[in-house]
Amino acid sequence: MNRKKPFFMTMLATIMLVGLIAGCGNNSNNGGNKPASGNATNEPKTENAATEAPPAADKKLVVGFAQIGAESGWRDAETDSVKATFGEDPGFELKFSDAQQKQENQIKAIRTFIAQKVDAIGLAPVVESGWETVLKEAKDANIPVFLLDRGITKGNEDLYVSFIGSDFILEGQNAAKWMIEEFGTGAQVNIVQLEGTVGASAANDRKKGFEDAIAGEAGYKIVYSQTGEFTRAKGKEVMEAYLKKDKNIQVVYAHNDDMALGAIQAIEEAGLKPGTDIKIIGVDGIKAAFEAIAEGKMNVTVECNPLLGPQLKQAILDYKAGATLEKWIKSDEDVYFGQKAIDALPNRKY
Repeated sequence: MNRKKPFFMTMLATIMLVGLIAGCGNNSNNGGNKPASGNATNEPKTENAATEAPPAADKKLVVGFAQIGAESGWRDAETDSVKATFGEDPGFELKFSDAQQKQENQIKAIRTFIAQKVDAIGLAPVVESGWETVLKEAKDANIPVFLLDRGITKGNEDLYVSFIGSDFILEGQNAAKWMIEEFGTGAQVNIVQLEGTVGASAANDRKKGFEDAIAGEAGYKIVYSQTGEFTRAKGKEVMEAYLKKDKNIQVVYAHNDDMALGAIQAIEEAGLKPGTDIKIIGVDGIKAAFEAIAEGKMNVTVECNPLLGPQLKQAILDYKAGATLEKWIKSDEDVYFGQKAIDALPNRKY
């Protein structure tokens, strides 16, 4: 028994040595850096991490858009453009808020977007003033803000990246230019001006552009100027009230087409012919205005393009890529009247 024990121990040592050599061979298949058991434990965690947290390049960009409301066909077209642009792109997620024409609702929406840590904010400001505090909060959170179709009080350019939209002053000037060409220099023309929402940049600038353009024409007089709040119903109401006092007017200049269309209804109900007895000028270029021009009830619409979704998307992508953006990204627009408007009608998208 004693002579067999050393032999047994020698054999046992040999078997263990062979097993150890085989084990090292398995480690070399794994690069020789980690034990095989260590790789077996870590690999599933790496795969799960890749599945649960995709690379930043695959992460959706979340955009919050604080819309004014749905006061006009133009506004609806802008909303549809933004929703379609971001909704159809798998690289984006859109969070949309309708403020129902109230600034406090827009401010609340922006603060919600900040809390949600969105990647960018789009804002169509209902009025120019009162944005400093909330936009400073967005800036402090490193969330870029892009203004759509309306601006904010001058001096706050550091609170947003770019304004995307129209030259409202030029729109007012173009409206006045058509009118002066229609009636001629030296004509006697009484004008009713239907203004947009009080404090809105579109209303302020369209008023300024128009009034500055007629300042050198002594015969062109604005006999009445009142807000129609950018709505068809209010435009009709204001026009009805004025026509009960005075029908000696030659032009209605409305800051948007919806108010112009409301004024047309009031003029017809007063027994006059819109487009003939009283010339009708609107701004926006909505399809209903083109139809009214084709019917002879409206004379001209100064285009203000609401299809800003693609420009907003591109601006956000450019900003995220590190590009330097223009402070004012202008949209392409035109003035439509007569046959030019009739020819363009079939192709209007809003």
